Amino acid sequence: MTKFIIRRLLQTIPVLLGVTILVFSLMHLIPGDPAQIIAGEAAPERQVEQIRERLGLNDPLYVQYGTFLGNAVTGDLGTSVRSSRPVSDEISARFWVTVELAVYSTILSVFLGLIAGIVSAVRHYTVTDVVIMIVALFGLSMPNFWLGLMLIQWFAIGNWIPESLQPFLQMRASGWGDDWRQVILPVITLGTAGAAIIARMTRSSMLEVISQDYIRTARAKGVKERVVIYQHALKNAMIPVVTVVGLEFGALLGGTVLTETIFAINGMGRLTIDAIRQRDFPVVQGTVLVISVLFVLVNLLVDISYRFLNKRIDLN
Repeated sequence: MTKFIIRRLLQTIPVLLGVTILVFSLMHLIPGDPAQIIAGEAAPERQVEQIRERLGLNDPLYVQYGTFLGNAVTGDLGTSVRSSRPVSDEISARFWVTVELAVYSTILSVFLGLIAGIVSAVRHYTVTDVVIMIVALFGLSMPNFWLGLMLIQWFAIGNWIPESLQPFLQMRASGWGDDWRQVILPVITLGTAGAAIIARMTRSSMLEVISQDYIRTARAKGVKERVVIYQHALKNAMIPVVTVVGLEFGALLGGTVLTETIFAINGMGRLTIDAIRQRDFPVVQGTVLVISVLFVLVNLLVDISYRFLNKRIDLN
């Protein structure tokens, strides 16, 4: 296991290098001058040139990239062009907001998706199965931004629910805060699509496992159906489901721009978009690097979990 983890961590180095090179190159291809944005449109050329020199924008691109990479290795992601604050501070102020949202959304997705998938597989080709799969199809088809707007209309603006329930589901104009009620609607918005994917994957994987010989043998021996499903079938059917959950969680950690914009959540997604608009190169590079590292670590944890779900899987 230790050798596997070390090998996977070493394999992430070229991946992260490729990501930073790609983002660095794309950012410099976007029209616009950060120095001009900081100085203002009416600023004289001399002032703009001084800002350019101070930020190191006059250096060749390979020098700028080498400086960024060398600082990143030591944990220094640079200084924001827009706010003159360390990029690490900019990210930390938004990071835990996105983590909290991602964790809650993933929990909701797993809870709903597993229940729906198991029920659908156990009662396959029945009316219950068809209804669950149709609902899952709708969940996959609905864009997050549309669902978010509808939830705001139903629960925060309109009078579509009993008045006694509105205080518990009402989103406030101030956006993300300490009140747990403000988390409900964004979590439902993000968790719906994930639950639909997990439900379909669970059903497919469970149907494949249920048809195996050892499941028929367990049933022939008189083992209770609940034990057959939850102790024998579900554990072996979880490998593809865990893969999907890991990918969904990694994507949520990257920040969901549309959902964060709709609900006025100051997370990683909005930070990245704002930085791109303002040509804040250090913030964009820092956020993408952090997101890439997190995604790689989540995938590593998913791979390690395979070993615990199925002892026959050799990680070496």
